[in-house]
Amino acid sequence: MDEILKKYLPERAVSPCFELIQNTGVHLKIVNERVTRHGDYRRLPDGKHKITVNASLNKYRFLITLIHEIAHLVAFEKYGKQIKPHGMEWKHTFQHLMLPFIRPEIFPSKLLPLLANHFRNPKASSSTDANLSIALKKYDVNDSDKTYVFELPLGSIFRIYNGKLFKKGNRRVKRYECVEIGTGKMYLFQPNAEIELIKD
Repeated sequence: MDEILKKYLPERAVSPCFELIQNTGVHLKIVNERVTRHGDYRRLPDGKHKITVNASLNKYRFLITLIHEIAHLVAFEKYGKQIKPHGMEWKHTFQHLMLPFIRPEIFPSKLLPLLANHFRNPKASSSTDANLSIALKKYDVNDSDKTYVFELPLGSIFRIYNGKLFKKGNRRVKRYECVEIGTGKMYLFQPNAEIELIKD
């Protein structure tokens, strides 16, 4: 397991993550990319715990996702199954587990202030924190061919992962109003949503 983790995590994070996996008794499975999620935690019918994390994530996002999912397990064990999946108990657990990793030996110095800000009140997904998400994407292997909603001029037509076409509208606080071409329905997009530009 130690050798496998070295492929996916920052070097200084391997040993403490391996320890966490051993201490919690979780079964970690590294899977092919899923568009809608970075990772997943499940308690199996036999009482064992299983975490899946996308193999395609860069090592910093992989680390955040792994600790995010382990925090679910630890929070459920400590506070019971009645808690909300991303409620206060999970947030406190995630902050506590993540704190030892937010160091310059593990993360690039450019990411540290963004991580510190994010972990004041962690969200259900690091992707909903646009500033952190855009900064993390710079470490993706093939980032250069990606386009994001915030980069497009107003009125641009773009396609998302499922093939649906949208027209970019105005910014509303943090997100962009985009109209689905086929239905005329309005949707709100995170600025860091990955899209394919069709026409600007």
